[in-house]
Amino acid sequence: MASRKSVPAKDVAPAADSPARKTKLVRDSFSIPKSEYALLDAMKQRALENQHSVKKTELLRAGILALNAMSDRAFIKALKAVTTLKTGRPRQDAAADAS
Repeated sequence: MASRKSVPAKDVAPAADSPARKTKLVRDSFSIPKSEYALLDAMKQRALENQHSVKKTELLRAGILALNAMSDRAFIKALKAVTTLKTGRPRQDAAADAS
């Protein structure tokens, strides 16, 4: 098995301070367990405690970059730590219960 640590830099979006071209944005939606969603707020608070304001999207993007930089072994270990969710939107009665 070949070891691939990360995607080449040319395949990763340019830094935000690069004025040459605007990066095309993609809008998507996904489901996430409440406990993991709460971690986003905890990490936002952690960033604030370290004098860095951050948005949820920036946390998610930082996580993607961190996963990409991992060795294959660490990457697969991280993937295995996440439970698989049933795809699709929650039923209407389940959505009402969650509110």
